Amino acid sequence: GILEKIRLSLIKKLLPHLEDRRIYHQEFASTTSFHGVHHIVQTQSKTRKLLWLVVVMGCLAIVIWQICSRFIYYFSWPTTTTVVVQYVENAKFPAVTFCTMNRFQTHAVSNLKVIFLIWTIVSGTLKKNVMENKYSQELNDFLLGNRNFNIKEFTRKNGFYLNSSTLLECEFFGKPCYPQDFEHVFTEYGNCFTFNHNDPARRVSLSGRGLHLLFDVQQEEFTDEPALGYTDAGITFVIHSPEELPRFDGLGLLTPVGMHAQVAIRQLKSIIQEYPWGECKPDLKLQYHKIYSTNGCLRECKARYIQEWCGCLPFILPGNGTECDLLKFYNCVYPALYDIEVKGLCTVGTHNSTCPTPCEETDYPTTVTYSSFGGEKAMKYFSTKLKKSPEYIRQNLVHIDITYNDLSYKITQQQKALTVSELLADVGGQLGLFCGASMITIIELLEYIVTNFCWMCVFLLLKAPEMPQWNNPPQNQPTYKENKTGIQEC
Repeated sequence: GILEKIRLSLIKKLLPHLEDRRIYHQEFASTTSFHGVHHIVQTQSKTRKLLWLVVVMGCLAIVIWQICSRFIYYFSWPTTTTVVVQYVENAKFPAVTFCTMNRFQTHAVSNLKVIFLIWTIVSGTLKKNVMENKYSQELNDFLLGNRNFNIKEFTRKNGFYLNSSTLLECEFFGKPCYPQDFEHVFTEYGNCFTFNHNDPARRVSLSGRGLHLLFDVQQEEFTDEPALGYTDAGITFVIHSPEELPRFDGLGLLTPVGMHAQVAIRQLKSIIQEYPWGECKPDLKLQYHKIYSTNGCLRECKARYIQEWCGCLPFILPGNGTECDLLKFYNCVYPALYDIEVKGLCTVGTHNSTCPTPCEETDYPTTVTYSSFGGEKAMKYFSTKLKKSPEYIRQNLVHIDITYNDLSYKITQQQKALTVSELLADVGGQLGLFCGASMITIIELLEYIVTNFCWMCVFLLLKAPEMPQWNNPPQNQPTYKENKTGIQEC
């Protein structure tokens, strides 16, 4: 009975008569805003009907082809790159980290060449170094006899230092600066010193002026092991953002002794799109760095793996773990770095790597020119002023000027070649050009399709087989009856 009531209700309310459905189809074809359809329905001539049918189907095929091609192009995640040069009244001055090529004081390592070998192992956390097996026995003997030796404190105390004797002149935009204005940092070059570390307030308002420095590398006081270290004499430096740590691997600039380096810098900002258009991840943050950078991310990644495997943390990497001693460096940290390198546990570059490229990055491209420091008359002036011989000046002094080329910065921005609004505009343009369709037309077609679909579902439901009727007696009804004689019969 319930099924029959449902059938009657569907017939009366949801399923119109055949004539009403035909009239609905006729009215839709005549009044729809989809151009060309009403010509097919209302035209009496069969030739014209056929012609309009070909035109409508052809336009529909072109629209489908164009829309598919736009969607395929959109999901290929295309990008364009724009370059804009912006001129400003003043520009932020970058941080500059200076190191000497002679890392240790001569008196401290004259009989301890193994120190250079130890520092090579320690600095391998920043730059992969290959240690020859011929030094392993010498290193083992030293470690057995000096278990409490601390390479960090030894380097800080007996490495290169910055004071009035090594920094002879310092001037920033006409104002004097002092060794106290530099912050100490460990790199693969040992003790290094950063000017303008984490102080973006320093600005310059005139091109051609900036940081002026005169170093005395004191070759007699400082030395390096040519077989294990560096063979040059001079100052190496790297220009970087004040919020970032220095990275010398392949990026350091070298000024030899007796030379004057004129360094012209420009500011370059790079803006990368997030995945899938670009390779960056905007939500990435670092635990021990203010801003995200691939170099900082790589250091933290190495620190995590080394702390997990070795139970300690190299002092040259960021973190708050127990500092590794020399035995841990040699027996665990150095092999762990090799495994990280070989297995690719800390990778840089693509979005699915450990350290993808940052979404926004500031670099300082440089142009360096050199000249001999001190002409004949200038050499006499500096000899009198510094009380040094001309030969000493040529063998020890390094003159560096770092200035902005001009007060401008270049922005290289990666942009989406096709946004969602542009995609919708392209689709709407194709529909309007070939079919005269709009969003209203799409809604009309959806309404027409949904209505016909409902009618089809109702029709199929009405054609469903009837449910079988079962005449089961009630549960509490007795299954016997009495006859006239009172005898019970089953």
